[in-house]
Amino acid sequence: MKTVKFYTLGCKVNQYETQSIREQFIKAGFKELEDSQPADFYIINTCSVTLRADSESLSLIRRASRENPQAKIVVTGCLTEMDEDKSKIEKAAKVDLVVKNKDKNRILEFLNEPNEQTSLTHNGISYFSGHTRAFLKIQDGCDNFCSYCKVPLVRGESKSKALSAAIQEAEALVENDYKEIVLTGICLGAFGRDLKPRLSLIDAISALENIEGLLRIRLSSIEAGDICDELIERIAKSKKLCPHLHIPIQSGDDEILQKMKRRYSRKDYLGLIKKIKKQIPGLAITTDVLVGFPGEREENFQATLDLVQEIAPLKVHIFPYSPRAGTCAAQLVDKINPLVIKKRMARLKNIAQECSLTYRKQFLNKDMDVLIEHKLKDDSHFWEGYTSNYIPVIIDSKKDLKNQLISLKLKQILKDFVRADFLL
Repeated sequence: MKTVKFYTLGCKVNQYETQSIREQFIKAGFKELEDSQPADFYIINTCSVTLRADSESLSLIRRASRENPQAKIVVTGCLTEMDEDKSKIEKAAKVDLVVKNKDKNRILEFLNEPNEQTSLTHNGISYFSGHTRAFLKIQDGCDNFCSYCKVPLVRGESKSKALSAAIQEAEALVENDYKEIVLTGICLGAFGRDLKPRLSLIDAISALENIEGLLRIRLSSIEAGDICDELIERIAKSKKLCPHLHIPIQSGDDEILQKMKRRYSRKDYLGLIKKIKKQIPGLAITTDVLVGFPGEREENFQATLDLVQEIAPLKVHIFPYSPRAGTCAAQLVDKINPLVIKKRMARLKNIAQECSLTYRKQFLNKDMDVLIEHKLKDDSHFWEGYTSNYIPVIIDSKKDLKNQLISLKLKQILKDFVRADFLL
């Protein structure tokens, strides 16, 4: 039996796409390996959103080549999309096949591997390896063209999945005992605008809410401009839609936001967050911040710190700016010293941790439903799960709690988790 390993970097969309490829290989008779044993085939799904992502992608390619020099190595994902990046791949190691994003689901065909049990146009999933929550991609591409972002260049224009196909996948996932589905896209809020008849994210949510057995629907990252009053009202009233929104900030300063070509102001963003929190008490905000954009002075960065403190997010994903070939910002000359960026990131991290602590404190001694995902360690009795508003929780139990939705009392704040007890 031929063996295969899958490596994935980057966003939830990439993780979904790897799962789609995985299902093709498994149906074609391959055995997936996950340990240090060398495999016959390596499928490396790369990311290229930052210089660090490039480096990690190339490192995985070299690692696969070292593990089995005779293996067939297939590289796909965003690092494959531009000529300069393809050159990087070829220099990293011997690679047998480089596959663009649009052709990810044709890898078996390109390898001339028999695949009679599944259609070559297969573009869906029925389970999600290694996950209790399943990511469901319903949109791809981006039309925003923020000045720092390479994603529109490597993912193309916004494209939506047919709603009927999304429903079919969701039903298959629920049949396989997935209780939570995370709706995912490169620009999720753009779902449906290109379909005929035109649809919206609300339509996708409505359809999934009708699926019996699906207990939770969570939205992945969504742009501030794509959050309408109807969506806020829907979250407030829904029994399935999680009270958690990941809304990127990138910067809290209007001058930098304008240079980034973001489509909102500091006032717009803050007003939106206040409206959401007023209508949905307890909703969690998570966000992204880009540190060190060209021309970011101390006062610009301080405005970002102030905004983060004011919105008090549960979690902040912090990224250092790195120039991306083909983007407008790559041409800007007022670069920030890497040491300054590092120090600013440390300052932001401290504030983010304080905000997370403040947010989590309000739920102490409250009963919350927690979807248990996995053990913290194989030899541990502690299980990790998430509340609907995305608070990470641990519970001590010798029972098998995986994939159970359990009501727990949140008792003690730890560094990364809240410890919970069973209800008496």
